[in-house]
Amino acid sequence: MVDVGAVKRKSVRGVVALAGRTGVMQAVALGATFLLTVFLNPSDYGVFFVVSAVVNFLAYFSDIGLAAALIQKKEEVERKDLVTTFTVQQVLVGGLVILLLAITPLVRGFYNLSGAGVYLLWALAVSLVFSSLKTIPSVLLERRLDFGKLVIPQLLETVVFYGVAVFLAWQGRGVSSFTVAVLARGVVGVAAMYIISPWKVGWGWDRGTFKKLLRFGLPYQVNALLAMVKDDGMTVVLGGVVGATAMGYLGWAKKWAEAPLRFFMDQVVKVTFPAFSRLQHDEKELSRAVEKSVFFVAFLVFPALVGLGFVARPLTEVIPKYEKWQPALVLLYLYMVNAGWAAVTTPLTNLLAAVGKIKVTFYLMIMWTGLTWMLMLPAALRWGMVGVAGAAAVIGCSSIVAIVVVGRQVKFNLLNSVRAPVLASLLMGAVEYLLRQLLPTSFTGIVGMIIIGVLVYAAGVFLVEGESFIGDAKKVWTNFRGR
Repeated sequence: MVDVGAVKRKSVRGVVALAGRTGVMQAVALGATFLLTVFLNPSDYGVFFVVSAVVNFLAYFSDIGLAAALIQKKEEVERKDLVTTFTVQQVLVGGLVILLLAITPLVRGFYNLSGAGVYLLWALAVSLVFSSLKTIPSVLLERRLDFGKLVIPQLLETVVFYGVAVFLAWQGRGVSSFTVAVLARGVVGVAAMYIISPWKVGWGWDRGTFKKLLRFGLPYQVNALLAMVKDDGMTVVLGGVVGATAMGYLGWAKKWAEAPLRFFMDQVVKVTFPAFSRLQHDEKELSRAVEKSVFFVAFLVFPALVGLGFVARPLTEVIPKYEKWQPALVLLYLYMVNAGWAAVTTPLTNLLAAVGKIKVTFYLMIMWTGLTWMLMLPAALRWGMVGVAGAAAVIGCSSIVAIVVVGRQVKFNLLNSVRAPVLASLLMGAVEYLLRQLLPTSFTGIVGMIIIGVLVYAAGVFLVEGESFIGDAKKVWTNFRGR
Protein backbone atom coordinates (compact mmCIF):
# COMPACT_ATOMS: atom_id res chain seq x y z
CA MET A 1 0.00 0.00 0.00
CA VAL A 2 1.31 3.42 -0.96
CA ASP A 3 1.78 5.95 1.85
CA VAL A 4 -0.35 8.85 0.58
CA GLY A 5 1.13 11.23 3.14
CA ALA A 6 4.66 10.40 2.04
CA VAL A 7 3.74 10.92 -1.61
CA LYS A 8 2.27 14.33 -0.77
CA ARG A 9 5.32 15.39 1.22
CA LYS A 10 7.77 14.25 -1.44
CA SER A 11 5.69 15.81 -4.21
CA VAL A 12 5.50 19.17 -2.46
CA ARG A 13 9.20 19.10 -1.69
CA GLY A 14 9.88 18.08 -5.27
CA VAL A 15 7.88 20.97 -6.68
CA VAL A 16 9.53 23.43 -4.29
CA ALA A 17 12.99 22.09 -5.10
CA LEU A 18 12.35 22.17 -8.81
CA ALA A 19 10.66 25.57 -8.68
CA GLY A 20 13.52 27.05 -6.67
CA ARG A 21 16.43 25.56 -8.54
CA THR A 22 14.88 25.58 -12.00
CA GLY A 23 13.75 29.11 -11.26
CA VAL A 24 17.43 29.99 -11.39
CA MET A 25 17.88 27.72 -14.41
CA GLN A 26 15.00 29.25 -16.33
CA ALA A 27 16.13 32.75 -15.41
CA VAL A 28 19.54 31.92 -16.86
CA ALA A 29 17.94 30.43 -19.98
CA LEU A 30 15.61 33.35 -20.58
CA GLY A 31 18.31 35.92 -19.93
CA ALA A 32 20.69 34.10 -22.24
CA THR A 33 18.01 33.71 -24.92
CA PHE A 34 17.48 37.45 -24.79
CA LEU A 35 21.22 38.07 -25.26
CA LEU A 36 21.41 35.54 -28.09
CA THR A 37 18.55 37.27 -29.90
CA VAL A 38 20.47 40.54 -29.51
CA PHE A 39 23.77 39.17 -30.87
CA LEU A 40 22.34 36.87 -33.57
CA ASN A 41 20.29 37.76 -36.60
CA PRO A 42 16.90 36.04 -37.22
CA SER A 43 18.43 33.81 -39.90
CA ASP A 44 21.09 32.32 -37.56
CA TYR A 45 18.47 31.80 -34.86
CA GLY A 46 16.22 30.17 -37.45
CA VAL A 47 18.93 27.69 -38.48
CA PHE A 48 19.34 26.55 -34.87
CA PHE A 49 15.56 26.31 -34.47
CA VAL A 50 15.11 24.16 -37.59
CA VAL A 51 18.17 21.91 -37.17
CA SER A 52 17.24 21.24 -33.53
CA ALA A 53 13.76 20.26 -34.71
CA VAL A 54 15.21 17.81 -37.24
CA VAL A 55 17.32 16.08 -34.58
CA ASN A 56 14.55 16.12 -31.96
CA PHE A 57 12.14 14.61 -34.45
CA LEU A 58 14.46 11.75 -35.32
CA ALA A 59 15.44 11.29 -31.66
CA TYR A 60 12.01 9.99 -30.80
CA PHE A 61 12.65 6.98 -32.97
CA SER A 62 15.49 6.11 -30.60
CA ASP A 63 13.14 5.67 -27.64
CA ILE A 64 10.32 3.17 -27.22
CA GLY A 65 9.16 4.45 -23.83
CA LEU A 66 10.98 1.97 -21.58
CA ALA A 67 12.20 4.71 -19.22
CA ALA A 68 8.65 6.00 -18.75
CA ALA A 69 7.52 2.41 -18.13
CA LEU A 70 10.13 2.06 -15.37
CA ILE A 71 8.89 5.24 -13.70
CA GLN A 72 5.24 4.21 -13.96
CA LYS A 73 5.86 0.60 -12.83
CA LYS A 74 3.95 -0.20 -9.63
CA GLU A 75 6.41 -2.87 -8.43
CA GLU A 76 10.02 -2.29 -7.42
CA VAL A 77 12.45 -1.93 -10.29
CA GLU A 78 14.91 -4.81 -10.66
CA ARG A 79 18.44 -4.89 -12.05
CA LYS A 80 17.30 -6.71 -15.19
CA ASP A 81 14.79 -3.90 -15.86
CA LEU A 82 17.57 -1.31 -15.77
CA VAL A 83 20.05 -3.28 -17.85
CA THR A 84 17.50 -4.19 -20.51
CA THR A 85 16.33 -0.59 -20.82
CA PHE A 86 19.89 0.75 -21.02
CA THR A 87 20.95 -1.77 -23.67
CA VAL A 88 17.95 -1.21 -25.92
CA GLN A 89 18.37 2.56 -25.57
CA GLN A 90 22.01 2.51 -26.66
CA VAL A 91 21.32 0.30 -29.65
CA LEU A 92 18.55 2.58 -30.86
CA VAL A 93 20.56 5.77 -30.33
CA GLY A 94 23.56 4.32 -32.12
CA GLY A 95 21.38 3.49 -35.11
CA LEU A 96 19.93 7.01 -35.11
CA VAL A 97 23.36 8.66 -35.12
CA ILE A 98 24.39 6.56 -38.11
CA LEU A 99 21.16 7.55 -39.87
CA LEU A 100 21.76 11.26 -39.22
CA LEU A 101 25.24 11.02 -40.70
CA ALA A 102 23.88 9.21 -43.72
CA ILE A 103 21.15 11.76 -44.50
CA THR A 104 23.36 14.82 -43.93
CA PRO A 105 23.52 15.65 -47.66
CA LEU A 106 19.72 15.58 -47.90
CA VAL A 107 19.28 17.83 -44.86
CA ARG A 108 21.96 20.22 -46.08
CA GLY A 109 20.37 20.55 -49.49
CA PHE A 110 16.76 20.92 -48.28
CA TYR A 111 17.57 23.75 -45.85
CA ASN A 112 20.50 25.18 -47.81
CA LEU A 113 22.75 24.80 -44.74
CA SER A 114 26.23 26.21 -44.60
CA GLY A 115 29.16 24.21 -43.25
CA ALA A 116 28.45 25.65 -39.80
CA GLY A 117 24.90 24.34 -40.01
CA VAL A 118 26.14 20.84 -40.85
CA TYR A 119 28.52 20.84 -37.88
CA LEU A 120 25.62 21.86 -35.67
CA LEU A 121 23.61 18.91 -37.00
CA TRP A 122 26.43 16.52 -36.13
CA ALA A 123 26.92 18.04 -32.68
CA LEU A 124 23.24 17.56 -31.92
CA ALA A 125 23.52 13.95 -33.09
CA VAL A 126 26.37 13.33 -30.66
CA SER A 127 24.35 14.98 -27.90
CA LEU A 128 21.76 12.21 -28.28
CA VAL A 129 24.36 9.71 -27.06
CA PHE A 130 25.08 11.84 -24.00
CA SER A 131 21.37 12.13 -23.29
CA SER A 132 20.78 8.37 -23.53
CA LEU A 133 23.57 7.68 -21.03
CA LYS A 134 21.65 9.71 -18.42
CA THR A 135 18.41 7.72 -18.76
CA ILE A 136 18.87 5.14 -15.98
CA PRO A 137 20.32 7.51 -13.34
CA SER A 138 17.43 9.87 -14.06
CA VAL A 139 14.85 7.09 -13.73
CA LEU A 140 16.28 6.05 -10.35
CA LEU A 141 15.95 9.60 -9.03
CA GLU A 142 12.41 10.02 -10.35
CA ARG A 143 11.32 6.70 -8.84
CA ARG A 144 12.43 8.04 -5.47
CA LEU A 145 10.81 11.43 -6.17
CA ASP A 146 14.24 12.90 -5.46
CA PHE A 147 13.83 15.93 -7.68
CA GLY A 148 16.16 18.06 -5.60
CA LYS A 149 19.10 16.05 -6.95
CA LEU A 150 17.63 15.52 -10.40
CA VAL A 151 17.62 19.21 -11.17
CA ILE A 152 21.33 19.72 -10.42
CA PRO A 153 22.64 18.24 -13.71
CA GLN A 154 19.97 20.18 -15.58
CA LEU A 155 21.09 23.39 -13.92
CA LEU A 156 24.73 22.75 -14.79
CA GLU A 157 23.82 21.90 -18.38
CA THR A 158 21.81 25.10 -18.73
CA VAL A 159 24.57 27.30 -17.34
CA VAL A 160 27.24 25.69 -19.52
CA PHE A 161 25.17 25.68 -22.71
CA TYR A 162 23.99 29.26 -22.52
CA GLY A 163 27.24 30.56 -21.10
CA VAL A 164 29.23 29.13 -23.99
CA ALA A 165 26.60 30.07 -26.61
CA VAL A 166 26.27 33.68 -25.46
CA PHE A 167 30.02 34.21 -25.21
CA LEU A 168 30.66 32.85 -28.70
CA ALA A 169 27.68 34.73 -30.18
CA TRP A 170 29.07 37.90 -28.65
CA GLN A 171 32.37 37.07 -30.38
CA GLY A 172 30.51 36.88 -33.69
CA ARG A 173 30.65 33.09 -34.17
CA GLY A 174 27.02 32.86 -35.38
CA VAL A 175 25.63 29.32 -35.73
CA SER A 176 28.92 27.80 -34.50
CA SER A 177 28.11 29.23 -31.06
CA PHE A 178 25.40 26.60 -30.69
CA THR A 179 27.64 23.78 -31.96
CA VAL A 180 30.28 24.21 -29.26
CA ALA A 181 27.65 24.86 -26.59
CA VAL A 182 25.75 21.63 -27.41
CA LEU A 183 28.86 19.47 -27.01
CA ALA A 184 29.93 21.17 -23.79
CA ARG A 185 26.44 20.70 -22.34
CA GLY A 186 26.46 16.99 -23.14
CA VAL A 187 29.78 16.25 -21.46
CA VAL A 188 28.95 18.21 -18.30
CA GLY A 189 25.45 16.69 -18.02
CA VAL A 190 26.62 13.07 -18.15
CA ALA A 191 29.43 13.64 -15.66
CA ALA A 192 27.13 15.40 -13.19
CA MET A 193 24.35 12.81 -13.45
CA TYR A 194 26.66 9.87 -12.73
CA ILE A 195 28.20 11.65 -9.76
CA ILE A 196 24.77 12.39 -8.26
CA SER A 197 23.04 9.11 -9.16
CA PRO A 198 25.66 6.45 -9.89
CA TRP A 199 24.70 3.01 -11.14
CA LYS A 200 26.76 0.09 -12.35
CA VAL A 201 26.41 0.16 -16.12
CA GLY A 202 25.44 -3.22 -17.51
CA TRP A 203 24.61 -4.73 -20.88
CA GLY A 204 22.01 -7.39 -21.39
CA TRP A 205 18.51 -8.22 -22.55
CA ASP A 206 15.73 -10.07 -20.78
CA ARG A 207 12.90 -10.96 -23.12
CA GLY A 208 10.21 -11.17 -20.45
CA THR A 209 11.21 -7.83 -18.92
CA PHE A 210 11.34 -6.19 -22.33
CA LYS A 211 7.85 -7.36 -23.30
CA LYS A 212 6.37 -6.29 -19.96
CA LEU A 213 7.87 -2.81 -20.09
CA LEU A 214 6.93 -2.47 -23.74
CA ARG A 215 3.21 -2.88 -22.97
CA PHE A 216 3.19 0.55 -21.33
CA GLY A 217 6.26 2.05 -22.93
CA LEU A 218 5.34 1.63 -26.58
CA PRO A 219 1.88 3.28 -26.38
CA TYR A 220 3.43 6.01 -24.23
CA GLN A 221 6.16 6.64 -26.77
CA VAL A 222 3.71 6.56 -29.65
CA ASN A 223 1.94 9.45 -27.94
CA ALA A 224 5.25 11.26 -27.58
CA LEU A 225 6.05 10.53 -31.21
CA LEU A 226 2.72 12.00 -32.30
CA ALA A 227 3.52 15.11 -30.26
CA MET A 228 6.86 15.30 -32.03
CA VAL A 229 5.27 14.85 -35.46
CA LYS A 230 2.85 17.62 -34.50
CA ASP A 231 5.52 20.07 -33.32
CA ASP A 232 9.06 19.35 -34.52
CA GLY A 233 7.81 17.40 -37.53
CA MET A 234 5.88 20.43 -38.70
CA THR A 235 8.89 22.66 -37.98
CA VAL A 236 11.04 20.40 -40.15
CA VAL A 237 8.64 20.93 -43.06
CA LEU A 238 8.03 24.62 -42.44
CA GLY A 239 11.75 25.33 -42.52
CA GLY A 240 11.74 24.50 -46.21
CA VAL A 241 8.49 26.41 -46.88
CA VAL A 242 8.94 29.82 -45.24
CA GLY A 243 12.75 30.01 -44.99
CA ALA A 244 15.29 30.51 -42.21
CA THR A 245 14.47 34.15 -41.44
CA ALA A 246 10.74 33.50 -41.00
CA MET A 247 11.59 30.46 -38.87
CA GLY A 248 13.76 32.73 -36.75
CA TYR A 249 10.78 35.00 -36.11
CA LEU A 250 8.53 32.02 -35.38
CA GLY A 251 11.13 30.49 -33.08
CA TRP A 252 11.51 33.76 -31.18
CA ALA A 253 7.75 34.16 -30.75
CA LYS A 254 7.20 30.53 -29.74
CA LYS A 255 10.10 30.62 -27.30
CA TRP A 256 8.82 33.66 -25.43
CA ALA A 257 5.15 32.64 -25.55
CA GLU A 258 6.02 29.29 -24.00
CA ALA A 259 8.46 30.75 -21.46
CA PRO A 260 5.82 30.82 -18.67
CA LEU A 261 5.09 27.14 -19.37
CA ARG A 262 8.75 26.19 -19.19
CA PHE A 263 9.30 28.39 -16.14
CA PHE A 264 6.32 27.16 -14.10
CA MET A 265 4.43 24.25 -15.66
CA ASP A 266 7.29 21.89 -16.45
CA GLN A 267 8.28 21.61 -12.80
CA VAL A 268 4.76 20.63 -11.76
CA VAL A 269 4.36 18.10 -14.59
CA LYS A 270 7.74 16.56 -13.83
CA VAL A 271 6.69 15.86 -10.25
CA THR A 272 3.05 14.97 -10.80
CA PHE A 273 3.68 12.13 -13.28
CA PRO A 274 5.30 9.82 -10.71
CA ALA A 275 3.10 11.26 -7.94
CA PHE A 276 -0.12 10.56 -9.84
CA SER A 277 1.22 7.08 -10.61
CA ARG A 278 1.61 6.39 -6.87
CA LEU A 279 -1.91 7.73 -6.13
CA GLN A 280 -3.74 5.92 -8.91
CA HIS A 281 -5.29 3.47 -6.42
CA ASP A 282 -6.98 6.30 -4.46
CA GLU A 283 -9.55 8.09 -6.65
CA LYS A 284 -10.38 10.78 -4.07
CA GLU A 285 -6.77 11.76 -3.44
CA LEU A 286 -6.00 11.60 -7.14
CA SER A 287 -8.87 13.99 -7.90
CA ARG A 288 -7.61 16.46 -5.29
CA ALA A 289 -4.06 16.20 -6.60
CA VAL A 290 -5.01 16.99 -10.19
CA GLU A 291 -7.18 19.95 -9.15
CA LYS A 292 -4.34 21.45 -7.13
CA SER A 293 -1.79 20.86 -9.90
CA VAL A 294 -3.99 22.61 -12.49
CA PHE A 295 -4.61 25.50 -10.09
CA PHE A 296 -0.91 25.90 -9.36
CA VAL A 297 0.00 25.97 -13.04
CA ALA A 298 -2.83 28.36 -13.96
CA PHE A 299 -2.07 30.57 -10.94
CA LEU A 300 1.45 31.19 -12.25
CA VAL A 301 1.11 30.91 -16.04
CA PHE A 302 -2.00 33.02 -16.72
CA PRO A 303 -0.72 36.29 -15.22
CA ALA A 304 2.70 35.74 -16.79
CA LEU A 305 1.08 35.50 -20.23
CA VAL A 306 -1.04 38.60 -19.65
CA GLY A 307 1.96 40.57 -18.44
CA LEU A 308 4.09 39.41 -21.36
CA GLY A 309 1.43 40.53 -23.79
CA PHE A 310 1.54 44.10 -22.49
CA VAL A 311 5.30 44.56 -22.10
CA ALA A 312 6.51 42.82 -25.28
CA ARG A 313 6.15 45.78 -27.64
CA PRO A 314 7.60 48.37 -25.24
CA LEU A 315 10.60 46.12 -24.69
CA THR A 316 11.35 45.92 -28.42
CA GLU A 317 11.21 49.73 -28.52
CA VAL A 318 13.55 50.48 -25.61
CA ILE A 319 16.12 47.64 -25.84
CA PRO A 320 19.00 48.44 -28.21
CA LYS A 321 19.19 46.17 -31.31
CA TYR A 322 15.87 44.56 -30.42
CA GLU A 323 13.60 46.39 -32.83
CA LYS A 324 14.51 43.75 -35.43
CA TRP A 325 12.07 41.39 -33.64
CA GLN A 326 9.04 43.68 -33.98
CA PRO A 327 7.75 41.75 -37.04
CA ALA A 328 7.37 38.75 -34.70
CA LEU A 329 5.11 40.47 -32.15
CA VAL A 330 1.87 39.41 -33.81
CA LEU A 331 3.23 35.85 -33.87
CA LEU A 332 3.93 36.11 -30.15
CA TYR A 333 0.35 37.11 -29.34
CA LEU A 334 -1.05 34.22 -31.38
CA TYR A 335 1.28 31.66 -29.79
CA MET A 336 0.25 32.94 -26.35
CA VAL A 337 -3.31 31.70 -27.02
CA ASN A 338 -1.94 28.21 -27.52
CA ALA A 339 0.20 28.49 -24.37
CA GLY A 340 -2.81 29.49 -22.25
CA TRP A 341 -4.72 26.37 -23.24
CA ALA A 342 -1.63 24.18 -22.76
CA ALA A 343 -1.35 25.37 -19.15
CA VAL A 344 -4.63 23.58 -18.43
CA THR A 345 -4.54 20.57 -20.72
CA THR A 346 -0.94 19.42 -20.20
CA PRO A 347 -1.41 18.50 -16.51
CA LEU A 348 -4.59 16.65 -17.49
CA THR A 349 -3.04 14.57 -20.27
CA ASN A 350 -0.12 13.93 -17.92
CA LEU A 351 -2.66 12.53 -15.46
CA LEU A 352 -4.05 10.11 -18.04
CA ALA A 353 -0.59 8.74 -18.81
CA ALA A 354 0.24 8.38 -15.12
CA VAL A 355 -2.84 6.27 -14.35
CA GLY A 356 -2.35 4.03 -17.37
CA LYS A 357 -5.08 5.48 -19.64
CA ILE A 358 -2.55 5.89 -22.38
CA LYS A 359 -4.97 5.03 -25.21
CA VAL A 360 -7.10 8.07 -24.38
CA THR A 361 -4.03 10.29 -24.60
CA PHE A 362 -3.17 8.59 -27.87
CA TYR A 363 -6.53 9.52 -29.41
CA LEU A 364 -6.15 13.13 -28.26
CA MET A 365 -2.70 13.32 -29.80
CA ILE A 366 -4.09 11.97 -33.07
CA MET A 367 -6.62 14.80 -33.02
CA TRP A 368 -4.00 17.49 -32.37
CA THR A 369 -1.55 16.06 -34.88
CA GLY A 370 -4.23 15.87 -37.54
CA LEU A 371 -5.34 19.45 -36.91
CA THR A 372 -1.74 20.67 -37.05
CA TRP A 373 -1.05 19.16 -40.46
CA MET A 374 -4.47 20.04 -41.87
CA LEU A 375 -4.37 23.68 -40.77
CA MET A 376 -0.78 24.83 -40.31
CA LEU A 377 0.83 23.83 -43.60
CA PRO A 378 -1.96 25.27 -45.82
CA ALA A 379 -1.94 28.44 -43.66
CA ALA A 380 1.83 28.73 -44.12
CA LEU A 381 1.52 28.40 -47.89
CA ARG A 382 -1.26 31.02 -47.97
CA TRP A 383 -0.21 33.56 -45.32
CA GLY A 384 3.39 32.70 -44.45
CA MET A 385 4.60 32.93 -40.87
CA VAL A 386 1.43 34.73 -39.67
CA GLY A 387 -0.62 31.82 -40.97
CA VAL A 388 1.54 29.39 -38.99
CA ALA A 389 1.02 31.22 -35.69
CA GLY A 390 -2.67 31.79 -36.40
CA ALA A 391 -3.18 28.08 -37.00
CA ALA A 392 -1.39 27.37 -33.70
CA ALA A 393 -3.90 29.60 -31.88
CA VAL A 394 -6.86 27.81 -33.49
CA ILE A 395 -5.42 24.40 -32.64
CA GLY A 396 -4.89 25.49 -29.04
CA CYS A 397 -8.59 26.28 -28.70
CA SER A 398 -9.40 22.65 -29.59
CA SER A 399 -8.10 21.74 -26.13
CA ILE A 400 -11.66 22.10 -24.86
CA VAL A 401 -12.19 18.63 -26.33
CA ALA A 402 -9.36 17.25 -24.20
CA ILE A 403 -10.83 18.81 -21.05
CA VAL A 404 -14.18 17.13 -21.68
CA VAL A 405 -12.57 13.77 -22.47
CA VAL A 406 -10.33 13.77 -19.38
CA GLY A 407 -13.30 14.76 -17.21
CA ARG A 408 -15.07 11.57 -18.28
CA GLN A 409 -12.09 9.43 -17.28
CA VAL A 410 -11.14 11.03 -13.95
CA LYS A 411 -13.55 13.11 -11.89
CA PHE A 412 -12.31 16.59 -11.00
CA ASN A 413 -13.65 20.15 -10.75
CA LEU A 414 -11.87 22.26 -13.35
CA LEU A 415 -13.86 25.41 -12.56
CA ASN A 416 -12.55 25.51 -9.00
CA SER A 417 -9.01 25.15 -10.32
CA VAL A 418 -9.04 27.99 -12.86
CA ARG A 419 -11.70 30.41 -11.55
CA ALA A 420 -9.42 32.60 -9.44
CA PRO A 421 -6.49 32.71 -11.93
CA VAL A 422 -8.79 33.60 -14.84
CA LEU A 423 -10.73 36.35 -13.04
CA ALA A 424 -7.62 37.85 -11.45
CA SER A 425 -5.78 37.77 -14.79
CA LEU A 426 -8.66 39.61 -16.50
CA LEU A 427 -8.56 42.27 -13.80
CA MET A 428 -4.81 42.54 -14.19
CA GLY A 429 -5.16 42.85 -17.97
CA ALA A 430 -7.65 45.72 -17.65
CA VAL A 431 -5.32 47.62 -15.33
CA GLU A 432 -2.29 46.94 -17.57
CA TYR A 433 -4.19 48.32 -20.57
CA LEU A 434 -4.83 51.58 -18.74
CA LEU A 435 -1.24 51.79 -17.56
CA ARG A 436 0.02 51.24 -21.12
CA GLN A 437 -1.83 54.42 -22.14
CA LEU A 438 -0.59 56.46 -19.17
CA LEU A 439 3.01 55.41 -18.53
CA PRO A 440 5.89 56.41 -20.82
CA THR A 441 7.59 53.84 -23.08
CA SER A 442 10.74 53.44 -21.00
CA PHE A 443 12.40 50.92 -18.70
CA THR A 444 10.90 52.77 -15.75
CA GLY A 445 7.42 52.58 -17.24
CA ILE A 446 7.79 48.85 -17.99
CA VAL A 447 8.98 48.08 -14.46
CA GLY A 448 6.06 50.07 -13.09
CA MET A 449 3.60 48.09 -15.20
CA ILE A 450 5.07 44.80 -13.98
CA ILE A 451 5.00 45.74 -10.30
CA ILE A 452 1.46 47.13 -10.38
CA GLY A 453 0.28 44.14 -12.43
CA VAL A 454 1.64 41.67 -9.88
CA LEU A 455 -0.03 43.53 -7.00
CA VAL A 456 -3.37 43.74 -8.80
CA TYR A 457 -3.25 40.03 -9.66
CA ALA A 458 -2.43 39.03 -6.08
CA ALA A 459 -5.30 41.17 -4.80
CA GLY A 460 -7.66 39.62 -7.35
CA VAL A 461 -6.78 36.05 -6.35
CA PHE A 462 -7.22 36.91 -2.68
CA LEU A 463 -10.65 38.44 -3.33
CA VAL A 464 -11.85 35.34 -5.20
CA GLU A 465 -10.15 32.55 -3.22
CA GLY A 466 -8.88 34.20 -0.05
CA GLU A 467 -9.59 31.58 2.63
CA SER A 468 -9.09 28.61 0.34
CA PHE A 469 -5.78 29.98 -0.94
CA ILE A 470 -4.46 30.59 2.57
CA GLY A 471 -5.54 27.10 3.63
CA ASP A 472 -3.78 25.49 0.69
CA ALA A 473 -0.65 27.52 1.38
CA LYS A 474 -0.61 26.25 4.97
CA LYS A 475 -0.98 22.64 3.78
CA VAL A 476 1.88 23.08 1.33
CA TRP A 477 4.06 24.49 4.11
CA THR A 478 3.15 21.62 6.43
CA ASN A 479 3.99 19.00 3.78
CA PHE A 480 7.21 20.80 2.89
CA ARG A 481 8.33 20.71 6.51
CA GLY A 482 7.31 17.05 6.74
CA ARG A 483 4.86 17.35 9.64
